[in-house]
Amino acid sequence: MTARIIDGKAVAASLRAELATRVAGLGFRPGLTVILVGDDPASAVYVRSKDRAAKEAGIEATTIRLPADTAERALLAEIARLNADPAVDGILVQLPLPPQIDPNRVIAAIDPAKDVDGFHPVNVGALANGQPGLVPCTPAGTMKLLAYAGVKLAGARAIVLGRSAIVGRPVAALLLAADATVTIAHSRTRDLPAECRRADVVIAAVGRPEMVRGDWIAPGATVIDVGINRLPDGRLVGDVAYAECLAHAGAITPVPGGVGPMTIACLLENTVEAAVRRRGVTG
Repeated sequence: MTARIIDGKAVAASLRAELATRVAGLGFRPGLTVILVGDDPASAVYVRSKDRAAKEAGIEATTIRLPADTAERALLAEIARLNADPAVDGILVQLPLPPQIDPNRVIAAIDPAKDVDGFHPVNVGALANGQPGLVPCTPAGTMKLLAYAGVKLAGARAIVLGRSAIVGRPVAALLLAADATVTIAHSRTRDLPAECRRADVVIAAVGRPEMVRGDWIAPGATVIDVGINRLPDGRLVGDVAYAECLAHAGAITPVPGGVGPMTIACLLENTVEAAVRRRGVTG
């Protein structure tokens, strides 16, 4: 068996094209502002990608760059200004932040209606309760890839490796809402390989290079690799041993080119949704 490769680039490109068409019919340009504190190279590259994709979709994108020694109160003041700006529909503060800034305080300061990352406690609570809200981008992208792959989640066994607030927990909530039977596994899970072998769907989001081996995967299972790790030799790999799992899975995402492109596309979708909801229009 050789797994079908789930092409995240193609799915993301299709979603971005749909959003561009949608934005063109709104009669206004949704506004997205990204705040980048410091000069982390990876964050800077990611922010540039977001900016380019947003502009291609017709979204008015602005990046505010602040020095690494910015005080927390100054960042909170900038967020308060953006909260009050009617032209700003989405606010995203790029993580990680310098050590003098508490990310939880920063996230809580963003207007939940403009929280396009989906990290504010109000949006987290809405997701947990099955209510409308802005959903974290990577989990949302994961669900779109599963839909693209034609995975029937109702009644399926799904395992999520990782319990972070950014990916693991929200994607588990989304899978549960889709009527999957969900297991959340973590560093204290006993016999993790055996737990994985029981699953029809494996979501790997642990941040450990190639941790998930081929013999952990049940024949025909769908594998979504959220991880992205740079090895000492410069290669990018996921949390899944891709070559091994390719021989066992029914469908699998590559790294790069799988979940990553979906994260930015879903950020743009959240921005458009936020703009429509805030302005009380349809489209």
